[in-house]
Amino acid sequence: MIIGIGVDIIEIARIQESIDSYGERFLQKLFTEGEIAYCSAKQFPTQHYAARFAAKEAFAKAVSTGWSGDFEWKNVEVRNDPIGKPSLELYGKTAEALKGCSVFLSMSHSDSTVIAYVVIERNG
Repeated sequence: MIIGIGVDIIEIARIQESIDSYGERFLQKLFTEGEIAYCSAKQFPTQHYAARFAAKEAFAKAVSTGWSGDFEWKNVEVRNDPIGKPSLELYGKTAEALKGCSVFLSMSHSDSTVIAYVVIERNG
């Protein structure tokens, strides 16, 4: 049974402005070491940071919490399998709260925007 759906779209320039303004502090607050390494290795890192930001926002909408309470940005990590398919890895209280659930992620981008879509399904 589907228990949550979330979607987020963001302009890549907005993330670039945040990186320009806050630099490493911005990246360290929102992204895991694995996400930073992945994005930094890409030809257009900001596009990949924006996609991960949108995925985390879409996830927050799917669990209906927004970013209030105990929710932490780094408890949600976007990972890619060997062929590039994205997925969400959950940690800490976030993983505990969604034990017994499957989380599905889809992301896409244009030159100026990225979109992420998250579906959470209760298993069994």
